[in-house]
Amino acid sequence: MNVVILAAGMGKRMHSRLPKVLHPIAGRPMLARVIDTARQLPGARIIVVIGHQGDQVRDAFSGIAGGADLHWAVQQPQLGTGHAVRQAVPHFDDSERTLVLYGDVPLTRIETLRALSALSAEGSAGTLAILTVAMDDPTGYGRIVRGPDGVRIDAIVEEKDASPAERAIGEVNTGILVAPTAALRDWLSRLSNDNAQREYYLTEVVALANRDGVGVVATQPAFAWETVGVNDKAQLAGLERRFQRNQADALLARGVTLADPARIDVRGTLTCGSDVSIDVGSIFEGDVRLGDGATIGPYVVIRNASVGAGARVEAFCHIDGGVGLDAAGRVEVGAGAVIGPYARLRPGARLGDGVHIGNFVEVKNSALGVGTKANHLSYIGDSSVGAGVNVGAGTITCNYDGANKHRTTIGDDVQIGSDVQLVAPVTVGAGSTVGAGTTVWKDVPPGSLVVNEKTQVARGDWKRPVRKK
Repeated sequence: MNVVILAAGMGKRMHSRLPKVLHPIAGRPMLARVIDTARQLPGARIIVVIGHQGDQVRDAFSGIAGGADLHWAVQQPQLGTGHAVRQAVPHFDDSERTLVLYGDVPLTRIETLRALSALSAEGSAGTLAILTVAMDDPTGYGRIVRGPDGVRIDAIVEEKDASPAERAIGEVNTGILVAPTAALRDWLSRLSNDNAQREYYLTEVVALANRDGVGVVATQPAFAWETVGVNDKAQLAGLERRFQRNQADALLARGVTLADPARIDVRGTLTCGSDVSIDVGSIFEGDVRLGDGATIGPYVVIRNASVGAGARVEAFCHIDGGVGLDAAGRVEVGAGAVIGPYARLRPGARLGDGVHIGNFVEVKNSALGVGTKANHLSYIGDSSVGAGVNVGAGTITCNYDGANKHRTTIGDDVQIGSDVQLVAPVTVGAGSTVGAGTTVWKDVPPGSLVVNEKTQVARGDWKRPVRKK
């Protein structure tokens, strides 16, 4: 199927230097969401029509962003929707039908497009199938005028040209259609710009199809929001909330407990086991997986990470597995672990079962063994930490020498006191104890006590300073 996606508009009402179709819905550009849906159609040949800031739009889909399967057509100047589709004609395969979509209508479901495509395929020569929608207030939309049988569409009448009876019609045109390609190519060549705007309107193909004896029929989506477009930031925000509510409803249907379905943001893929609980204000980005019985506290951000069964992530934690799906950066939290509140796990953090990471503790590119705890105000970076280790408050791994990163290795059952500095590269052997306030810059043998020599002086003749008046 030829799929034409119109993405050439200026989007003046967005008041932004970013092209309208690149504004995000749930973390992905609107145009990307339309393309994702189109790719689900068998044999989709996708042609994106660009115009205003077209190079910026095309660049957004080059290289790692994906887009090798896309064909690009340029509409310059912009002379209406019919003129835009006409620019895609050189890319058409006449043996396939053609679907027209819009880069600023991002929530149309694949089920709706399949139904529209099937309707167009009826009859030996095919029909012109239009997606329409019923609205309580159709003001500003082109009305669908049906024939006496109530099935065939005789015309699409713009509001300014409609009679009082036609303005009372609640069924309106969405602009999405599927047509026999050879016929569409001919209709596009016959469009007229004899109107106040001197533009070529795609809606005129309805009259041309009727004139040529081609059937014109319609179907409607299951949900009106599937056809809603974005012209300003208010509409963008409205569709964002609609998308998120759809995500929340899907999670609820799978048995996930949401404290408030209106206060969750899924900007990627969220996979949940049974008996998962998510509190308010949490954000999930990229590929996130929550095991059975996992509990996510309020205002948590999780990106590209897995949280094991029975693990608990307390309020205001940030778990960041990096951008994209790089397996090396992905964060792994083991079963029964407790994270936070106010903890930060950075790319490459891998925590074993039962690990405790407390308030204001940061872990980066480090593996922590089963049952290890770092409960207060510590930094663990570029480290391999064994099982059963206790890290005291204020401990840091000094992993950067100003030019290169170095690793710290800590064996099983090590006890590290408060305010310890581990200067990498360094190894602390299993079963060792590091005294409070110690700076460790040499390897520590297993089973050792390591302290820095210290002198404590108490002076009885000392007087506390007094504030001068």
